[in-house]
Amino acid sequence: MRKLTLWAENPYAENDGDGGVGGGEATDVRVVPLPTPPQKLPAVEGEASSSSSGGGGGESGGSRAVSPERDTWTRQLDFTMSCIGFAVGLGNVWRFPYLCYKNGGGVFLIPYFLIAVTCGIPIFFMEIALGQFMKQGSIGIWKIAPLFQGLGVSSMVMLFFSNIYYIMVLTWAMYYLLHCFRATVPWSTCGNEWNTPACAVHFQHQRCYNYSDDANETSPALATTDAATSVRIFINSTNGTGGCWGAAETTSPIVEFWEKKVLRISEGLHQPGSINVHLLLCLLAVWIIIYFCVWKGVKSTGKVVYFTATFPYVVMMILFVRGITLPGAYEGIIFYLKPDWQKLSEPQVWIDAGTQIFFSYAVGLGALAALGSYNRFHNDCYKDVYILAVVNSGTSFFAGFVVFSILGFMAAEQGVDISKVAESGPGLAFIAYPKAVSLMPVAPVWAALFFFMLLLLGLDSQFVGVEGFVTGISDLFPARLSNGYCREIFVAIYSMISFLFAFSMITDGGMYVFQLFDYYSASGMTLLWQAGWECIVVAWVYGSDRFMNDIARMIGYHPVPWMKWCWCFLTPCICVGIFLFNLLNYKRLTYNKTYVYPWWGDALGWAMALTSMLCIPAVALCRLAYAEGSLRERWNHLTTPVWSAHHVSPDGATTRAVSLEGELATLPNLPAAKGIKLETIM
Repeated sequence: MRKLTLWAENPYAENDGDGGVGGGEATDVRVVPLPTPPQKLPAVEGEASSSSSGGGGGESGGSRAVSPERDTWTRQLDFTMSCIGFAVGLGNVWRFPYLCYKNGGGVFLIPYFLIAVTCGIPIFFMEIALGQFMKQGSIGIWKIAPLFQGLGVSSMVMLFFSNIYYIMVLTWAMYYLLHCFRATVPWSTCGNEWNTPACAVHFQHQRCYNYSDDANETSPALATTDAATSVRIFINSTNGTGGCWGAAETTSPIVEFWEKKVLRISEGLHQPGSINVHLLLCLLAVWIIIYFCVWKGVKSTGKVVYFTATFPYVVMMILFVRGITLPGAYEGIIFYLKPDWQKLSEPQVWIDAGTQIFFSYAVGLGALAALGSYNRFHNDCYKDVYILAVVNSGTSFFAGFVVFSILGFMAAEQGVDISKVAESGPGLAFIAYPKAVSLMPVAPVWAALFFFMLLLLGLDSQFVGVEGFVTGISDLFPARLSNGYCREIFVAIYSMISFLFAFSMITDGGMYVFQLFDYYSASGMTLLWQAGWECIVVAWVYGSDRFMNDIARMIGYHPVPWMKWCWCFLTPCICVGIFLFNLLNYKRLTYNKTYVYPWWGDALGWAMALTSMLCIPAVALCRLAYAEGSLRERWNHLTTPVWSAHHVSPDGATTRAVSLEGELATLPNLPAAKGIKLETIM
């Protein structure tokens, strides 16, 4: 089978001048009128007509079959649950609550929701609508402006990196989960083979007393307490009075379990060490689960996600009910929401809000377009987007109550301020929270629930990410990879390649590699770069009014003009502003605030970031270089949309042959164009 791109003269275009979208010459290729079903398509003029002398009653005349119809969700709720599963992930649980407390408590909700309305929701809607309208994944959707298909390549590179490193969180969660099925969780005691002599459990009530220090003193305080890592270092101070007594340095068993048992962490990136066999087996198990969730496409993904997307809410509710009954929970929740209005004047608060929106809404990675591409053409994706936005942001807000009720209890038990136990990211998931549940009665049960929730939150995000990547590649080879055993084999090969790439993260130095991927490959700067370009191409190259009309053609009405204004002005400006702020305030990557990455480590990270970011200009320059004609002719040709068969007949399948002459008027914004470019598989 072969992909054909055909030009048809637009009989409805006004015959004055040579303006209009699409502009290029349309006289070099003729469109052969398509017969009505059940006849097969004739050969395009210029190709040899291979007559058949037999073979099972086949027709002669060089006819070619049409590609199989694209899968759609069995029911529309499958799409909604898949989007929830992908967008609502670990960042909602372990990052948003920390950012909220750090940036002024309830005040943080103001910049968060403002940026959600001006950036998150408009881009979220744009990507899903593009996927639904074009019936393509992350690369194919940019046929609306082929010059910028580098946007699709860029998102695929980021998704490839993301699928490699994100699964490590699931690997760690599974490893912890397997250690919960015993009478006592192993991170609650010392005396295990991985513990050091500095390990101590019962020291949390040691206090410094009658201490005062000169405000101008630059030396550390007499006693520095970090309850999350449970490290206490006692230092003399010439200006201090009073004192503390105790061990010079002690470490918590949970920290030693995390660093010495799970990670077996080395001295730095330059010491990769050996492979952790236990993590290897967990990684393999998770990839096997992922494979069988996506191998059949949306038909399998849409079923599994009902459990993986909903059960975490059951667990969160159980943990919340348990958390608010613990001593100190009320103080924890107050600490989470207590407003600090002065924070609104700090630029970092707004930057954190914007970065969190891009992470939690999962925009720029192309997976949302892939999910939208399996919608029915007339699905009301506009309504879906608002439902998904409320669920996404609502989950983040509710997760804060779950987390800080437990952290409030932990702070009360250890006799320290809540700020000493508040953590973000892996520090919350694998140190602070396990420490908190170890202080509860029946600790293994609560620990198992928590890590099972983490596993499910990550699983649906991971397998939807894998589905997004597979869809993007399959759309490049639809006749071979869209259905059947070829897709299953391709998913298996891709899973194996990603599994092998992750080997670098299950070594003794794996945590350093993980942070490189997390900080650079699909980070805030790469997502901001991607999202800004997406808005510019849709709003200014393809045309915001044209896209609004396309959406109206799908859903039956026009969305509010606010969306168009955001795509044209607000969202690109905010993306550029946050991008420049992050670039100007760039800091070298560190681990645990002590280990500074070597220069070559940062260079590797920037190489990963630029691998995706440079795809956009690189593809555009290559297409311009290889196109023919003047620069203006090349631009006109390469910004002319390439329509598919469903744009001619959206109510039928792509297998339904239609008459071009009778159906051209249904194409998007047809009267503005002199020529229409069509693409089909023959």
